[in-house]
Amino acid sequence: MIQLMEKREGENQTAITEFILLGFGDLPELPTFLFLIFLVIYIVTMAGNLLIIAVVVTDQHLHTPMYFFLGNLSFLETCYTSTILPRMLASLLTGDRTIFVGGCMTQFFFFCFLATTECYLLAAMSYDRYLAICKPLHYGTRMNGRLCFQLAAGCWISGFLPCTVMMSFMSQLIFCGPNEMDHFFCDFTPMLKLSCSDTSLITLVLYIFSFLDAVSPFLLTLTSYVCIISTILRIPSTTGRQKAFSTCSSHLIIVALFYGTIMIVYMLPKSNTLRALNKAFSVIYTVLTPLANPLIYSLRNREVKVALRNAVRKCMDLIKN
Repeated sequence: MIQLMEKREGENQTAITEFILLGFGDLPELPTFLFLIFLVIYIVTMAGNLLIIAVVVTDQHLHTPMYFFLGNLSFLETCYTSTILPRMLASLLTGDRTIFVGGCMTQFFFFCFLATTECYLLAAMSYDRYLAICKPLHYGTRMNGRLCFQLAAGCWISGFLPCTVMMSFMSQLIFCGPNEMDHFFCDFTPMLKLSCSDTSLITLVLYIFSFLDAVSPFLLTLTSYVCIISTILRIPSTTGRQKAFSTCSSHLIIVALFYGTIMIVYMLPKSNTLRALNKAFSVIYTVLTPLANPLIYSLRNREVKVALRNAVRKCMDLIKN
């Protein structure tokens, strides 16, 4: 009898099939303005990252380890921003904030997978810059094509596997109400708040994976840059220091922007007064960081600017002919 009651109770708890993403519901007078802003950001992000991928692939001068990783990062950013922005734009345009539980789980999986992969990819890029600046005589032999491919593949696999394990736990959660999620995309903590299940085990798994897949790559990246900066400071000439720093400054900006905002969002207390601030910082690492990647690398990198000018010149010649 007790088992029958528990079964019926479990059946009742699975009644919720949709979540309501409140998004920016506290700004009801600005949906059109927000839609236009995010639409422009999405178009520029996609165009910029796809352009960098095309230039890296087609320009022989950019077939180096640094630009190989940059091409991977740009491809990741196009997928990353497409996981969140199209759904947000549709919600702002139509006013429909509902999302199926399965769709929410899928969005979270791709967000988790791509964000984790980016942590590893940024660490691999920092290791590349470490070898180039701190071990220049050994750079050509150590950072060969085979190692580049292995590092890139390792980054993608290391992002995919833990998120697949997380999803196996997430799929067992039961949602019985309420179904309003105070966020603009399906993130881990807001989803757990809506679950009626015991979340202690999945929270422990999250902490373990967070250390392995976010903190560890960050510490590797930080260690690489400590070595890089100490090496740069020992260069006697000002011109030499500036040249060495210019090769890693763009990547350092991306690292600071990505990790800085993630730490603020996930380490700040989850109080009501900081909820809006957390949401604003979430916009930075989910929306603005993918936008900043092509802008920073195209505006601050001389080789990329030269490759872009050559590509534009070739396109103009084709049009004229």
